[in-house]
Amino acid sequence: MYYVTLIDDHELIRQGLSSLISSFSNFRVLFEAGSGRDFIAKLKPSALPHLVLMDVTMPDMDGYETCNWLRVNYPSVKVIALSVMDDEESIIRMLKSGAKGYLLKNTNPAELQTAMESVMERGYHFNDLVSNKVIKNINDSGKPGKEKNEVHLTDREVAFLKLACTEMSYKEIGLEMNVSSRTVETFRDNLFAKLELKTRVGLVLYAIKRKIVEF
Repeated sequence: MYYVTLIDDHELIRQGLSSLISSFSNFRVLFEAGSGRDFIAKLKPSALPHLVLMDVTMPDMDGYETCNWLRVNYPSVKVIALSVMDDEESIIRMLKSGAKGYLLKNTNPAELQTAMESVMERGYHFNDLVSNKVIKNINDSGKPGKEKNEVHLTDREVAFLKLACTEMSYKEIGLEMNVSSRTVETFRDNLFAKLELKTRVGLVLYAIKRKIVEF
């Protein structure tokens, strides 16, 4: 069971989301908050949510600031942005702040559930909206991670990187590569160090940029 927190300054939206999420078998709403500051005040270190659904534009600490705060203080808590804004700047900024996915508020319930499951199981969710904006940003000027020609990846690291861009969990990647969980962690940590990245989302962006995978 995964516990979810909702952050949105509109109570009706929170109530609607809470009712919807209660119908998802693997998720339960832990608590709700009307802003980032309200969320921090209610958050208990002994009972952290697994996932936060967060609005982007909110008074009294917006989604960018709240997401950054979580990334620094509780990096295990995953964030999906839920917004009415579909512009490239908002999406890229939330991803750079630490969000693992970005959905519009008119997203249908099935996609919301898929996104939540994807983030919990593989660490991120890239729908068509995010993929298109990310690719455009990368093609224009974005440089996720260390962009140096001399960075060498071993064949096994490339194989891991390709699998990290799929829906597989790290455990499933280990089974696919016939290696232990510790070895998978070593692949991941070595890539983080080589490419100066911190998240699986960063690995995906790097793989897209270097055309190791295509979306």
